[in-house]
Amino acid sequence: MPMSAAEIEEMITTALPGAAVEMTDLAGDNDHWAAKVTAPQFAGKTRVQQHKMVYEALDGRMGGVLHALQLTTAVPTSG
Repeated sequence: MPMSAAEIEEMITTALPGAAVEMTDLAGDNDHWAAKVTAPQFAGKTRVQQHKMVYEALDGRMGGVLHALQLTTAVPTSG
């Protein structure tokens, strides 16, 4: 059974408090997602490190229950 956007968002925001998550269903099947995650914890981290933090937040579900996730990460900007 695919993961819902709400489930994915909750896992990410629980692991990365203060993160903003924008989910997009890429195929209309609740199984292929794009996520834009903006989190203060990403400051000073490489893109690879940021992505790893998100994958760790998903607790091993990537590639299993969560079939596909197109991930974009960013650090919040002030202003």
